[in-house]
Amino acid sequence: MKQSEVKELSVAELQEELAKAKKAYTDLKMAHAISPLENPIQLRSIRRSIARMATELTQRELQ
Repeated sequence: MKQSEVKELSVAELQEELAKAKKAYTDLKMAHAISPLENPIQLRSIRRSIARMATELTQRELQ
């Protein structure tokens, strides 16, 4: 998810998307541990999306 998409979401939507992304990341990590993923770059992109969403939530809390 791009930063511009993250900024358009409400706080509730951000929290929901963050929970989904964390679950997807965990599932992918487990799958990768069992057998290598076809596209291991997915792990990096999901991890960065999680960071973007968490950062946006933190910034909104501080305002």
